Amino acid sequence: MEPDSADESNGLSPMHISTPTTSGTGTGEEGTAVMETGGNGIASRTETHAPRALHDTDPIAVNIAVDVAGAPENLREGLQQIVQNHNVAYFLQTGSRPTATFVWQVGFVYSEEINEGSYEVRCIPTADGEVSEVQLSAMVVYYRRMTEAFRALGQILTAARAAERAVLNGGNERLLSKPEFSIKETAQFETQTLMIDCSRNAVLGKQSVFAMLRNMALMGYNMLQLYTEDTFKVSGEPFFGYLRGGYTQDELKEIDDYAFNMGVEVVACIQTLGHLGQMLQWPQYSGLRDTNEVILCRLPETYALIEKLITTVTAPLRSKRIHIGMDEAYGVGEGRFRSLFGAQEGTAVFVEHLDRVHEICKRHGLRPMIWSDMLFCLAAKNNALYAYYDQSNNPKDALGGKGIPPDIDLVFWDYFHTIPEVYTRKIQQHRELGCENPWLAGSAWTHSRLWSYLPFSFETNRASLIAAKSPAGRVHNYMLTIWGDEGNECDFFSALPVMLYVANHGYTDMTEIDVDFMEDSFAAICGGSLGDWMFSCRIDELPQNGNSVDVRSQLPSNMSKWILWEDPMLSFMSPQYASVDLDTHYTQIADRLLDCALSSTNSGILQTTTVSHPRYPLNRLLRMPGLLARVLSLKCNLRERLVQPYKAGDRAALLQVAETRLRPLIEAQRELWLYHRARWHRIYKPFGWETIELRYGGLTARLQTVYDRIVAYAMKQPYSLLRRSRAIGVTAGVSRHPALLPYRSRNPSKVIDPSQFTGAIPQSSAFANTASVPLAPGPSMSTEEGSGLSVGNAPSWLPAITNTVSATMTTDALSSSLAISATDGGSLDRTDVHADVCSSANTIPATTVGLGWPVSVATATTAGTIPVCSGPLQSADNVSLQNVTTSEQSVPVMTTFPQSSSQSSESMAVNHNITTINALGVRELGGEGDFWLQPAPLLPPELDPLDLNNIPTGAIGCLGEEVDEIIDSIPELEEDLHCIYENSYTCLMLDYSRVTAPSRIG
Repeated sequence: MEPDSADESNGLSPMHISTPTTSGTGTGEEGTAVMETGGNGIASRTETHAPRALHDTDPIAVNIAVDVAGAPENLREGLQQIVQNHNVAYFLQTGSRPTATFVWQVGFVYSEEINEGSYEVRCIPTADGEVSEVQLSAMVVYYRRMTEAFRALGQILTAARAAERAVLNGGNERLLSKPEFSIKETAQFETQTLMIDCSRNAVLGKQSVFAMLRNMALMGYNMLQLYTEDTFKVSGEPFFGYLRGGYTQDELKEIDDYAFNMGVEVVACIQTLGHLGQMLQWPQYSGLRDTNEVILCRLPETYALIEKLITTVTAPLRSKRIHIGMDEAYGVGEGRFRSLFGAQEGTAVFVEHLDRVHEICKRHGLRPMIWSDMLFCLAAKNNALYAYYDQSNNPKDALGGKGIPPDIDLVFWDYFHTIPEVYTRKIQQHRELGCENPWLAGSAWTHSRLWSYLPFSFETNRASLIAAKSPAGRVHNYMLTIWGDEGNECDFFSALPVMLYVANHGYTDMTEIDVDFMEDSFAAICGGSLGDWMFSCRIDELPQNGNSVDVRSQLPSNMSKWILWEDPMLSFMSPQYASVDLDTHYTQIADRLLDCALSSTNSGILQTTTVSHPRYPLNRLLRMPGLLARVLSLKCNLRERLVQPYKAGDRAALLQVAETRLRPLIEAQRELWLYHRARWHRIYKPFGWETIELRYGGLTARLQTVYDRIVAYAMKQPYSLLRRSRAIGVTAGVSRHPALLPYRSRNPSKVIDPSQFTGAIPQSSAFANTASVPLAPGPSMSTEEGSGLSVGNAPSWLPAITNTVSATMTTDALSSSLAISATDGGSLDRTDVHADVCSSANTIPATTVGLGWPVSVATATTAGTIPVCSGPLQSADNVSLQNVTTSEQSVPVMTTFPQSSSQSSESMAVNHNITTINALGVRELGGEGDFWLQPAPLLPPELDPLDLNNIPTGAIGCLGEEVDEIIDSIPELEEDLHCIYENSYTCLMLDYSRVTAPSRIG
């Protein structure tokens, strides 16, 4: 079927765009050009002059209008999901106006004339005509399998991106206006599978699975396996997957339905021998335990449970295949099995167990597959991976010539070798075991690290794919695995470039993938810049070495993980990189990656696009390696920076390291933790995060201890008395000062109702037109009892107010305005501080100054009073209510005094003649029970102290456990710090007029 025009017969339904195209001739682009081989499996460029790249700000020039309504029925739902949720703004939504000059209409035709696994994309010739605002072209996809239909759409996206880049570099615009290319591809494998680990803490959320499926479809995958050791619900087995976030039957059915619409088969992937430690740890299953990780073979109860697991996990799925695991079952037959049944040869125990599980599968019409490593390791009597990959080790003799039943598929997994011949020889050994069509599995190298290591992933998969496609290999089924060993600290979506690389290899018989083709397809399909993503992998590379792979172990470096979690004081790894300038290395990485991620303000699993980030919305995920690099730039060589001044007795230098290195490190590590936490809960289920958070918590505590001990030593203070004046987790921008004291209440028995305090103040006289208003950390205080507050007369122990602004104020019966300018001739971040209309003369709203934040002040309606509350305020940083002063008197922002003298005498030692009592605010830090004390107004009585959404910025307050302990190193403050409790809400009051300078300042 080769139609010549765009009509219903060729899969294109009528559109409401009927614009003729320009005249002229153009050149077409067909297939992918192969260039010289690069070291990472991607062909390198040979041009003498690098072409102009498409920048993130370059507008999208092509809209892809997918004819969903005219597509075959089984494609419609999948196409609709892709069009609606795609990451890059190429697709034209139904009923929407084009946002680009060129529109490519795409139709789909099922054709049995197309070979199984093949597809063709043909552009339909269009007549020349006058140029118009929107130029329409048409193309048709002919396919046999759904898989290739979606793959073709991904390649059309790639072609659009390539045409844009070509025109940008001087190519004929007809590449966009009258595309004449054709695309023909044939799948090299019957199944191209993605396996995702959902058992090492992280269980992909349903929406994350959907996002992964959309990418898989556009790449050309047709099978998904979710590796679930115990992370699926089983009726009557409450401790199977207890608190692990397992998938329910409904969730699995939804995933299977969604995948079916994408042409993807979902296959259950479980364990039926080893890797069952999460289940076997519970007493309920102790009778089924051979070793801590291996289930007890030969026991009838074991097979009853296995049959229950198999029938449960396959029930909601369409597929009649199942992966039953059985890898790394080290010690099988060596634990309780030996006590019960005597010593027996390991291979015999394994094969007997395999036969029993195979029988269960056959009863339920299922074809099983297993990982093949234990056949080789048991035959060699060696549990090391060396035995698996040893070319001389062939288990056919250990099997006694019996072989493996032909309806059991063996999956040969090798994630390490970069030479195709290693794979080819091992594939042949699998055939000698009776498995004519073994599967081959590679890895995306997401395990044991915080970010997928792309270069080594490309190299190892290149070697295995070349072997699989070779005449000697002839592998029909290829699997890419995404593992999460060691708690799964990695973002699985960092493996998208590897997924695309493997998929592209699966649709060509060539040995290399062109770098331009990879860049275009990654940008068009996934929405990321391949160059930036490759650069992100430098977090695990030494600057002078490039691809860091240990030639002895064939393992890529994960140095970023080691440097992040190693103890900051002991730092046992530091001698290994002492001669390398990692400070500069990681600083450069952080600067580039954080800049790449900065302009993306998207949301969603893969971050849907915005106008500010049209081409590379996926680059926002580079914030994770960027933040990690920033932490590492501060943490590497930290011990050496401390040891040198310590040995020299240079306390000042030690203090400088603490302030310029350790404190920024604490804040950078906190930001990394918060981003990692947010990202985890966006893509995974919440279960399992506790494991990662304990690591962050341990690192946080150790960094704070190192900081405190260094500062105590440098300042010659006993460590036990050191005031934690710079507590962990300070929000960036908050002023840090000795006046900001960590505080814990000591006596929660004193309870007083905050409603007993009012915001009324004595009536004031005329106000001056000009006032000096201090910025954060707050108002200065007078030391004279009863004199109120005045700028400049602060106690000596309070921080000096160096940042002030000149506030010019005009007040009359109609309006009040406030103009702000810096006294030193500089400028503020924002100047939109304003006061609302006042209704009476001689009244003034409380002045509020917020650096970088818009602030409005409530209207004052009564002469001589100042409103207590300001709002709406949008940030807790550097925002506090201030004083307006005159030459004659000061007007405090807030004064409070108790209405009930009986309660006040019990709750605070206050001279009732004192008319002004200011407050020391409590600001929560993020860790439960950690707070700052900061000059700020009391919570207004009209606000519910438990309604945190209505608490204005600058008001004191915190959530969490009641504070425990007043710092004993400031006895002068002790008698005047008093607590007001209302449930878990805590306020502090301090009469500044009675405070004298403390003896010790931290």
